[in-house]
Amino acid sequence: MLGSFPPDRKRWSMDFFYPNFQNDMWRIFGLVFFNNKSHFEIPDKKTFDKPAIENFLRHKKIALYDTAISAVRTNDDASDAFLEVTEAIDLAATLTALPRCTAIATTGKKASEIISSLTGAREPRLGDSVELHFTNRILRFYRMPSSSRAYPKPLPEKAIAYAEMFRREGML
Repeated sequence: MLGSFPPDRKRWSMDFFYPNFQNDMWRIFGLVFFNNKSHFEIPDKKTFDKPAIENFLRHKKIALYDTAISAVRTNDDASDAFLEVTEAIDLAATLTALPRCTAIATTGKKASEIISSLTGAREPRLGDSVELHFTNRILRFYRMPSSSRAYPKPLPEKAIAYAEMFRREGML
C-alpha cells in the first residue's frame, strides 16, 4: 500500500483469499466441483487447506484478486457500506496479464460497482451476468452471491448459482 496510513485506522492483510473459516467460499467451491462442502477443509483444524486450494485454482485456471487495492473502513463494521475505496484495481493491466480471461465475477455490491465504473458496463443483477466490452475484449461480468454467512442465502443455493456460472464458462 502506497502512502501513509491514518494512525486511527487498523491495517491488515490476508495470507490468501477467503481465509476466514466462517466464510463459505471454499465450501461453495467444494460443493460445485467435488460435491463435498468440506473438500477444502483440514479435518479437526477449523481451517482451509491453502495448498490444496492453490493447486485447484491453478488447475482450473481461476484467478482471484481484489477490486479495491486499498480501502479504509469508516466504521468498525465488515459491511461494504462502510468501505471507502482509496485505490481501485488497474483492470486494464490485470487483464493484460491474463490474456485468456473470459469472465469477471464479483461477490459484493462494492466490487460490482467498481468493475461497472471502470468499464462502463451495466451492473448485473445478483446471480446474473452482462456482456462487458473493455480493452478490445468481450468478457462476461457476473455478480455472484456473497459467500459470507451474513448473507441470507443457504449454502446449497449459493453453490447452485456458482455452478451455473462455471457451467456457462465451460468449467464444469
